[in-house]
Amino acid sequence: MLRARHAAGGDTPVQAKEGEPMKAPIQSQFKASLAMLNGAIDKCPEDLWLSSAYKHAFWRVAYHTLFYADLYLSESVDAFQPWEKHVDELEALGPMMHKGGKFPVEGPPYAKTDIQAYARVILDKLPAAVDALDLDAASGFFWLPFTKLELQIYNIRHIQHHAGQLIERIRQECDEPVEWVGKG
Repeated sequence: MLRARHAAGGDTPVQAKEGEPMKAPIQSQFKASLAMLNGAIDKCPEDLWLSSAYKHAFWRVAYHTLFYADLYLSESVDAFQPWEKHVDELEALGPMMHKGGKFPVEGPPYAKTDIQAYARVILDKLPAAVDALDLDAASGFFWLPFTKLELQIYNIRHIQHHAGQLIERIRQECDEPVEWVGKG
């Protein structure tokens, strides 16, 4: 039944370039994950955006998610160029091991429009970043000892993990659905 419904839907798989069978699905699922995160961001009212009722404000979780999505699309930690509006430490949600376990600064919140703009920056760089990946190479991040292929699966899982948290907040606080996105 499930197969019949999918086949009846007429969805045509994205065709991968020869020798790069994983890049098209990586890009598609990355876009789908970002679309779900953006769905939560779009539906978030200002009072929930800034609310201190949760351990981390909505805006901070959204920024953390986008920062790491951007970072892990980079060749390596050394090659990473932070977003033009990046404020050091606002990406962290807990103790920063590279700073001796120090907790991050609180800092002023990012506006929703800024976070939405950052998401567009990542979407714009996504095709070229995925195309440039050597999926068999090391991750480029010493704390993630696996290949670039596994790094991108990890990256998508990270986006979806936090998108799920934020979607649940929207459901609890606003009783608003955030649509599931199956592919990008």
